[in-house]
Parts: sequence; structure tokens; C-alpha cells
Amino acid sequence: MGAYAYKAIDPTIGQSIEGEIEAESKVGVAEHLRGKGLIVLDVEENKTTDVGDMFSRFKKVKPKSLVVFTRQLSTMIDSGMSLLRALYILEEQTDDELLKDVVAEVRESIEAGASLGDALEKHPATFNELYVAMVRAGEAGGILEETLRRVATQLEKDESLRRQVKSAMMYPAFIMGFAFIVLIALLTFLVPVFSGIFKDLGGELPPITKATVALSNAIKSYWYILMFGPPAAWFAFKKWKTTDKGFEMWHKFLLRIPFKIGDIIHKVALARWSRSFASLTSAGVPILQCIEVAGRTAGNNEITKAMVDVSASVESGGTINDPLKRSSAFPGMVGHMIASGEETGALDQMLSKVADFYDDEVEASVKALTSILEPVMIVVVGGIVGFIVIAMYMPMFKIYEKIQ
Repeated sequence: MGAYAYKAIDPTIGQSIEGEIEAESKVGVAEHLRGKGLIVLDVEENKTTDVGDMFSRFKKVKPKSLVVFTRQLSTMIDSGMSLLRALYILEEQTDDELLKDVVAEVRESIEAGASLGDALEKHPATFNELYVAMVRAGEAGGILEETLRRVATQLEKDESLRRQVKSAMMYPAFIMGFAFIVLIALLTFLVPVFSGIFKDLGGELPPITKATVALSNAIKSYWYILMFGPPAAWFAFKKWKTTDKGFEMWHKFLLRIPFKIGDIIHKVALARWSRSFASLTSAGVPILQCIEVAGRTAGNNEITKAMVDVSASVESGGTINDPLKRSSAFPGMVGHMIASGEETGALDQMLSKVADFYDDEVEASVKALTSILEPVMIVVVGGIVGFIVIAMYMPMFKIYEKIQ
């Protein structure tokens, strides 16, 4: 049994009422209230705060689970099944516990009279702006099943792009992590042994050895900084990034990272923007809403800011491509292809071609970056180990020369 807070309408007095009730589940609460002749608006569980609740906010529905859910919902609706029955079935058969809870809440909202788009909007962590906007357009146009298929395709493309970049960065991240662990291990365990020997032998140590011993002593004396410093710095960085100035500076920095990494980030954002824009326009979403949503879901502030000028141009009767041609965030090719799409009335097709082009560009750039980073990482690890070895053995050579 749990405590649930509810909102409902009493038809006899025509007013909304609120209260709490003990029940086994949300469904039980809804059935109880309907039995009393009330129209259920919302039911929420009153949860006590515990460790599980504290970490639940960091959990997200798996992208693969969301794609499967979207495709199955599209298939069921296309076969003539009612939306509520489809949601009941999907709620029972999904293996993702978090998604199961979300689907249950979406179903309950629809049972209370909400549209699918409004029900999905209550769960922004699972259904983003693009998803909700396309579903609403599909509901309005009577093509919900087709729109859901497009949403699933969009989700698959986004996840494929994200997975591609993530997998390419795994090797460099692993090597750098390994190099850091090796460095700390050498400075913590190996250097102190040699430092004691040098102290007993006396004499002047080479500068490189002095620097290494000093670093080793600093790590041993201030180990708590090494342990708690990185998490504190990460927390401060996350806080700074949420500020307006920090957010803008961070996104500008991302596009300027050397070794072509900034270029890849830019191409990923362009691919996501153009595919989102294409999906929205093909679903029948109003053009101004397409511009706004695609800008916010691109994943880069420079593109989001450019959409403000695009929106102003369209509102005043202008074109989409003119502001894009003036923006440094969009290469000239994008503006020309969109201009062609506007002239021929095939804007969604041109945007899809732009997205495909940048998907291929990202794949090629990531492969080239990986091939460059692999030898660089090997040199870095070798350099770290070599530096420590040279620093420790140089005094030995001096001692040997004196003995000679």
C-alpha cells in the first residue's frame, strides 16, 4: 500500500477537488475515484525520500527501449488497435522498468482526457521536444502511426551517430586513463623507494629528479586533493556550464577544440539539426515551430542562436536560407541546398540529404581522428614512463661516474 495524491473533477458540483488516498497502485486509485463518479485528472504517488530516490533522477530510459516502444506503438495503431489498448500491452511487455512506469503514467493521463502529445510532454526526460512536437503534428493530421515511424527512425539515427562518436573516443579515453593510473602508481610507490636511496647516498640531484621527487611528495602529502579535487572541479564545471555565460563560452570552445575534434562536434550538431528539421517538416509541424525545436535539439548554442535570425526572417516573409548564409555556424553548402529545397518545395528532402552528408562526414572524420590519436596516445604513455625512468636513473649514472 502507498499514499497517492489525486486531482479530479466532481461533475455534481462542477469543481476540481484534490486529496490523498491509500491504494495498491495508481490504477487502483483511478478506479476507486471513477467508482465514486469523479473524473480523474492526475494521480501522483507520495514517495518518501531515500537513497534510491536520490539516484533515480539520474536514470534515463535506454534509447533502444524507446525506439522499440515507438515502433511497436506505431504498428499497433496502424493495425487499428486503440491507443489505450496499445499502451496497456506495451506497459506489460516492456523490460525497461523505468519506461514501464513512464508508459503507465502516459496511459493514465490519456484516460483522464489528455491527448498523447500532452501526456508525453509531462515526461521531458524520456520524450524530448522533437518527439512531442512530431506526435502532436501526427495527431492533428490524423497520421499518428506514420509520424511515430518517423520519430523511431529519427531516434535510431541520433543513437547511431552518438554511438559512433562514443565508440571512437573509448580507445583514447582508456589509454589516457591508463596513463594517469601508471603515473600515479609510479609516483606513489616507485619514486619514494629511489628517493630514500638518493637521500642516503647524498649529493646533488639532477633538476629532473628533483621535480619528480617533489611531485611524488606532493601526491603523498596532499592525497585528499587528488581524491576530492577532480569531483569538486567537475561539480563546479557543471554549475558554471548551466549559467548563461558559461553555456555560451563552453559551446564556443567545443567548436574550437584542436585535432579536428571541434570540427567533428560541429558536423554532429549540423547532422542532428538538419535531420530534426527534416523530420518536423515532413510530419507537418508549422515551419516556425520546426525552426525553434530543431534549433534547441541541435545540441550547440551557436546553431540555436542562428535559428533566432531564421525565425525572424520567416516571420517577416523572408527565406530560411538567407540568414543561414550569413551565419558562421552553417557552411555555404547548407544554405545553397536549403535554398534549392525552398524553391522546389522539397525542403524536407534536401534537409535529409544534408543530414546524410554530415553523417558520412562524421564517420570519415572519426575514423581519421582515431587513426591519428592511436600513435599519439602510445607516444604519450611511453613519454610518461620514460620521463619517470630517466628521472630515477640519472642520479645512478652520476654515482657510477664518481665511483669510476
